[in-house]
Parts: sequence; C-alpha cells; structure tokens
Amino acid sequence: MDRKIIIADDHFVVRLGTTLILESHYKDVKISCAESYTDLTEQLYAEHFDLLILDINMPESKYLSMIGELKTIQPSLKILVFSVYDNDIAVQYIIEGADGYINKLSDENNILEAVEQIFETGTYYSQDIVKKLVSSAKKDTPINPLEILSEREKEIFDLLVKGYGNIEISNELNLHLSTVSTYKARVYKKLNIKNAVDLVRLADKNQGYPKS
Repeated sequence: MDRKIIIADDHFVVRLGTTLILESHYKDVKISCAESYTDLTEQLYAEHFDLLILDINMPESKYLSMIGELKTIQPSLKILVFSVYDNDIAVQYIIEGADGYINKLSDENNILEAVEQIFETGTYYSQDIVKKLVSSAKKDTPINPLEILSEREKEIFDLLVKGYGNIEISNELNLHLSTVSTYKARVYKKLNIKNAVDLVRLADKNQGYPKS
C-alpha cells in the first residue's frame, strides 16, 4: 500500500527538492504539495494522508494553533514540522501536537531519517529537542512564544508595547507606513493576539516588556 505524503511549503524549490529526496528513497510513496494553508486544508478534507511535512511560515499560516486544527481534520495524520527556527520553537509545536521537527538546513540523510522514524515509531525528536522537553518539564517553565518573531518583528513588538503608533514606528525605524502595518499584522497573527491589551499582557508574562 502506497504511503501518502503532503509537503506544505510556499517555496517551489523546497517542495521540489524534498519531493525528489523522498521519491529517490521510497518506491511506494505518493507525494502531493500545498502552497498555502488554505490549499493544505482543502487537500486534507479531500484525501487521506499519512504524513504532512509542514512549513510553519507559509501563506495564511496559523502557526501554533494550526497543529490542533490539522489534527482535527485528520486525527491520524503525522505532522513533521520543517522549519528554520531553533529547537525552542520546535518544542512549542511538539507540545501543541506535532509529531516531529527537522530544520530546513538538514541534509538529505537527516530528512530521510526523520521521515523513516515517523513511519516506524510515530515520532521523530532529535536528542537536542528531547533535552529541551525534559528541561522544560523539570522546570515547569513555559517556552517564550516571542522567540518565533524575526528580529524586525521583535523591533516592532517592542515599540508597540511601549505605546508607539504606526506613524511613530515608521519614523523610528525609517519604514513606510504600509510596511509597518504589514509587520504589525504579522506579529499579531504569529502570537495569536487580537489587540494591544493582549500584546502588553504577553510581553509582561514572557519578558518583562517594555524594554528600558
């Protein structure tokens, strides 16, 4: 019986390269691709898949919340997060229900090892991630969700917490207003917040913002 894998990533080269790696190793695999979160969910509703290789930064991404949503669509679906983020972020997604994580900088052997182990055991966790999970459990300390932000997004976040408006941020960082609006929307979406009150609460809870 053919294994069915779906690769969700907005970069053509990543989709193509990952497909070629998997097809060169597995003779009984059927691979589909999705370019956005909407595209992905539509395919999951239409067809059963054994494994999802998921880029968490693709268009329309819901970040942490999408893991539970995807598992609701297909409870038996195995999700391997495929990203450039570090292990702290990986642990957050594993806690949310992802079955494994592999960095996009990994070589061909690492990718095949991750996929093979998920097919065999149901999960793939590197030794570093296991250590992070154990450390987090011992300390009972939540991992900081702000680490998912890019450096520019963190700058925007800091200024928003300090009470800066879009125009002030535009002047402070020498960015166009439309660019500031785009970054602000991205910050809100990544952190799953809806207003300035949520923003300040999250900052206070995780890093003692605003920074001095």
